[in-house]
Amino acid sequence: MLALVRSPRFSAIALLTAAVLGLVVANTALGPGLERLLDAHSPWGVVGLDLSVSHWISDGLLAVFFLLVAIELKHELLEGELSNPRTAVIPAIAAVGGVVVPALVYLAVTTGTSYQHGWPIPTATDIAFALGVLAMFGRGLPSTVRVFLLALAVLDDLIAIVIIAVVFAHGTDFAALGGAVVALLVFALLGRLLRPGRTGQSWIIVAMVAVGVVTWWLVYHSGVHATIAGVALGLVLPRRPGHVLHERVEPWSNAVVLPLFAFASAAVVVPSVGLGELSPTFWAVVLALPVGKLIGITVFGATATRVFRAPGRSTLSFGSIVTVGVLGGIGFTVSLLMNELAFARSEEVLDEGVLAVLVGSGIAMVASAVVVSLRARRYRARRELFEAEATE
Repeated sequence: MLALVRSPRFSAIALLTAAVLGLVVANTALGPGLERLLDAHSPWGVVGLDLSVSHWISDGLLAVFFLLVAIELKHELLEGELSNPRTAVIPAIAAVGGVVVPALVYLAVTTGTSYQHGWPIPTATDIAFALGVLAMFGRGLPSTVRVFLLALAVLDDLIAIVIIAVVFAHGTDFAALGGAVVALLVFALLGRLLRPGRTGQSWIIVAMVAVGVVTWWLVYHSGVHATIAGVALGLVLPRRPGHVLHERVEPWSNAVVLPLFAFASAAVVVPSVGLGELSPTFWAVVLALPVGKLIGITVFGATATRVFRAPGRSTLSFGSIVTVGVLGGIGFTVSLLMNELAFARSEEVLDEGVLAVLVGSGIAMVASAVVVSLRARRYRARRELFEAEATE
């Protein structure tokens, strides 16, 4: 059961199901009740946490997802595909293209409007969804495609983290931020004392959980988005405890955290307006996610492959780079978060942004399923032909 929950296929299906369910429920008679529930505030305002249910999900629970992202990012940088600069440079350049071009497409569509600050929305790739689509339709593709996609998506997440920390910081409280740094150092020191598998270390785990919560609370009050606390905690956690934590928490993230966030984020009422009345934000995101990502990743990735080609080292074919570019257009989780941060004070545009992320990511999903299936079928046919010739 745990193996199923950890699989990319399960994560992709769970996310899509939760998003569709949230959208459907919001547009039925249950919609007003769901809206009241998500807007309800907790009684914890006395400790400076006057958050609605929806904000507890996006600011609190989603920090768990970013904690796991940071642990995976650290692993890739230290031991994985990104540990070798020669190997990492091509997906790094492709990731930059996959951020810059969608942002430019968004800005081009929204030029002259008051919506241009939403440019980060289409810059994100949903690593869980993209890998899930690849796993479902890519049987037979060479492993290098998955490795390239994983490296690109991890770097994309790193860029998204920087954007959230820098672009969406507001009224920074440096005292709270300094306190968060101190708490983070304590967390790192406790992590070095932790020896997974040994007995009598429960107090260290309890202390780390407490310090982690304090770090999150201080980051929330600093004006930096609270999910950055999850990133920081994941990066300072030693590798072995980090691996154990990732193994234990990933099923909860896939089965609870991400679907709950997708459900709450997609629970918007479809505007009863004509296509011509939708804001430029809608069209900008719908265009930038599937098209901007494809162009950016393909052009930058293909160029980097030519420039940094090394003798004796295999490189991705142009078709494989295009395949990864199509998959990169699936924004979803982080794009929904970016939309929420960009248009938090404009409910109508916020809802249109959610729909745009769902539509743009949906287009990218369908295109990915077709492209990946065709490429996989071609590779399987080639392999079968090779095996048949070898047996003759």
